[in-house]
Amino acid sequence: MTRRTRRSRASHRLAAVTALAVLALSGCSSPGSGSSSGAEGDAVTGTVTVFAAASLEQTFTELGERFEEEHPGTEVAFNFSGSDSLAAGINNGAPADVFAAASAKTMKLVTDEGRTAGRPDTFVRNRLQIATAPGNPHGIRSLKDLTAPGLKVVLCDRTVPCGAAARTALAAGGVGLTPVSYEQDVRSALTKVELKEADAALVYGTDVRAAGDKVEGVHFPESAEAVNDYPIARLADAPNPSAAKAFVELVTSAEGRRVLGEAGFLQP
Repeated sequence: MTRRTRRSRASHRLAAVTALAVLALSGCSSPGSGSSSGAEGDAVTGTVTVFAAASLEQTFTELGERFEEEHPGTEVAFNFSGSDSLAAGINNGAPADVFAAASAKTMKLVTDEGRTAGRPDTFVRNRLQIATAPGNPHGIRSLKDLTAPGLKVVLCDRTVPCGAAARTALAAGGVGLTPVSYEQDVRSALTKVELKEADAALVYGTDVRAAGDKVEGVHFPESAEAVNDYPIARLADAPNPSAAKAFVELVTSAEGRRVLGEAGFLQP
C-alpha cells in the first residue's frame, strides 16, 4: 500500500507568512535580504507534494525535514510507493509537485505524457543485494543458491524497477527462479524477510543498509548488470512550482548527495 509521510509546521508557516506580510507593507524587503525564492522568483512557502520511489523513504524523509527547516512556512508531503503506481497516478491527474522514480523507464511513462517541467535529472544510482535473515542461516552466497529446494524467496513485482532489475540480474546469471510472492514495492519485499515470512529477497542495497541488524545483505556480481538510475523532475502541473523547484535543487545539491551517499546510493 502507498505510504504517506506528512509533517506539519503550522506555527512556522504562520510566523513566516506574518513576517513576509510585515516586510511587504514596510517596503523593507530587497533582493538578497534572505527571503527564500524558487521558480519565477516566488517565495518558497506552502505544501510541496513529492511522489517518490519506496526505496527513497529514509533519505527523502530526512531531506524533507531539512527543507522545512531551511524554508520556514513549508510542509513536505510525501507519497512513497512503487514507481509504476506513482507514475500512473500522476498521469491520471493526481496532484503532485515532484516525481522521483527508481528507474528511467518509469520516469519515461510520465515524460511521454508531457507531465514534467523540463528534462529529469539523474541524481543517484542503486544496486541490488540479496537480503537474508541475520546470520544468513541458509548460507546464501549467490543467485543460484536462491533455487535451493524449500527456500522461500520474494521478488518485487515485474512492473516496478526493483522487480525489473531482479529479472535482469537473474537472466545475467542464467538463474530461473519462481518466488513465493511478488511484492508491489521494495519495502514490502524486504519486510517479508524481516518478519521471517521469506528466507530471502532481491532488494536494493540501500534498503538492506536502512534495515540495520534486521537483515543481512549478500553481494552478487550479476547486480552490476542491473544498476538502476534514479531521475527526479518537477511536474508541469505542479500546484506549488516554486517549492517544487527548491526541493529538486536540495536533492541534487552537495548536501543532498551527501545524505543519499551516506545511505548507500551511488553517484550517477
